[in-house]
Amino acid sequence: MKPEPQMNKYFYIAGWILIAMMTIGAAIIYIKGKTILNYVPPCMFHKITGLYCPGCGGTRAVFSFFRGEIVRSFKFHPLVPYTFILGGWFMLSQTVERLSKHRIKIGMNFRVIYIWIALVIITVNWIVKNMFILICGVHLLN
Repeated sequence: MKPEPQMNKYFYIAGWILIAMMTIGAAIIYIKGKTILNYVPPCMFHKITGLYCPGCGGTRAVFSFFRGEIVRSFKFHPLVPYTFILGGWFMLSQTVERLSKHRIKIGMNFRVIYIWIALVIITVNWIVKNMFILICGVHLLN
């Protein structure tokens, strides 16, 4: 058995922490009701400049993704489905490999290219949405 790459270990632990936090958040929303969603603060960058920040639409994208509205989630912010799909496969494949004591070698490994792809998605999304505002006067997140 070859030694496990450190980055896979750290991302795997971070993934379980994130899953736990999202589960707690979902439980709070379920218990408190959807009115708690009214407390999401507005984007200050958008409020001041009238333009979208690189993360604008992310919260709506997450809620849409959890409702099963993948296309709508992609429209709000394409990084969210990318992250959930890539991260979901990472967690599932790493869990299977670990539970099988590395006999089933399907564990996805961390690669820096995944981060570069995410940065490209964020940048292109930010530019396109702001071009619609600046050139067409159309706000895509309304």
